[in-house]
Amino acid sequence: MKNKLESVLFAIDDINRQDTNITLSNNEQHPKELLYGQRMTTCLMQHWPQASELLQIAVRAQHIKRWHLKRDEFKQGKAGYYQWRIALGKFHGELTAKIMLEHGYTPEQAEQTSVIISKELIKKNKSKVKINDDSQTLEDVACLVFLEHYFDEFSAQYIEQNNEAKIIRIVQLTWKKMSEDAHNIALQLSLPEHLSSLVTKALS
Repeated sequence: MKNKLESVLFAIDDINRQDTNITLSNNEQHPKELLYGQRMTTCLMQHWPQASELLQIAVRAQHIKRWHLKRDEFKQGKAGYYQWRIALGKFHGELTAKIMLEHGYTPEQAEQTSVIISKELIKKNKSKVKINDDSQTLEDVACLVFLEHYFDEFSAQYIEQNNEAKIIRIVQLTWKKMSEDAHNIALQLSLPEHLSSLVTKALS
């Protein structure tokens, strides 16, 4: 019999299994967000094995049913992009909270997890708002998973355009989102030589 945590993680995977977008891994096809969520969990448990149940749920649900809100449903440009990202965070948090309530978590626990996912209290360096440590860890995991599993494919399009500066800028922006612990982990990742070189340039 599954416990509450296992039941919620299974429910999240069950939803993400419906994703018609496909990611190839080891020559096998996987629903994109299902694989992403599982990679997030693997990264979390490898580097933050003492993570709370709420953080474990938030990490797995970071992209739950992400395909539901499409980028082209929002305005073009930076303003539209940020509106889309904010809407996604709210959607992911609310859907996750609903699942948690259905499996026996309290309203307070569901709300806390929703806040972690929304990352509203993260990197408030110029304010007196307390940073949510779990949200920072979630951001760290997302950045590490990007570097380890998606950076190669992402950078390929800009390499083809001979636009190395764009890739370096993305790495720099990603680096700013990460904690010092995540920086240390990232520097130990076994990246392909061409990607490692780009990271070195970005941080120099």
